[in-house]
Amino acid sequence: MSVQNHFSEEVKTAEKAAREAGWIIMDLYGKDYRIEEKGKGNPVTTADLEANRKIREIILGSYPEDGWLSEEDKDNLQRIEASRVWVVDPIDGTKEFIAGVPQFAVSIGLVMGGQPILGVVYNPAEEKLYRAVKGYGALLNGRPIRVSLREEVQGASLLVSRSEPRRKFQLFADLCRLEPVGSIAYRLARVAAGEGDGTLTFRSLHEWDVCAGVVIVEEAGGVVVDGNGKGLVFNRRDTSYRGIVASNEILTRALQGMLAEVLNGKR
Repeated sequence: MSVQNHFSEEVKTAEKAAREAGWIIMDLYGKDYRIEEKGKGNPVTTADLEANRKIREIILGSYPEDGWLSEEDKDNLQRIEASRVWVVDPIDGTKEFIAGVPQFAVSIGLVMGGQPILGVVYNPAEEKLYRAVKGYGALLNGRPIRVSLREEVQGASLLVSRSEPRRKFQLFADLCRLEPVGSIAYRLARVAAGEGDGTLTFRSLHEWDVCAGVVIVEEAGGVVVDGNGKGLVFNRRDTSYRGIVASNEILTRALQGMLAEVLNGKR
């Protein structure tokens, strides 16, 4: 992928921010750091806050007029009027980071017109950097990636949350092979690389969880929809989505139909 002048500086800036945040994260990984609770089951650590500070410093230092939406900063709704908005999760998968499970990632996306046009997902523990620019394909550590072409639900390999109740996935467990993976950003990136046929979640997620992953999946030939089967729109006042499904177009449609049955209480 040669982005030439098409967001080439933004890509370099996002990669630099992700890598420098990754150094901060790995410097604390497995060591002593502060853990606080933002809400029930929603921890934040010194690593989250320091990585967020570094990403904000690098990105807004380069693009001070752009909007900003991060899990670790108070939301400024002036971003809604901005033509470009950076959507960031400094550590998606904080619970995994705390538990010493290397399934967390830095997620940095750039949104224009409600759609992500650039995304970087970086797992510093595995040294895997996924990136995409709209119209230019998706890469893993510099190599082109594509989603799985599998069309049948039966026997499909699905990446699912480590923390969601297993009973919700029974319908899928009866048909598919389920692999627990922590971060949704990392799951989306792995699906983009064909390291799983698809991923889905029942829980409510936020824009920062999935923004970068969405454009990476799409540029790898895949589709991402919410629990109702609708495409995701970004930089909204309400930043949450109920349910996510990602795979190739055919398998996404089938999986979403099954997920909707569970969400609507028909299963």
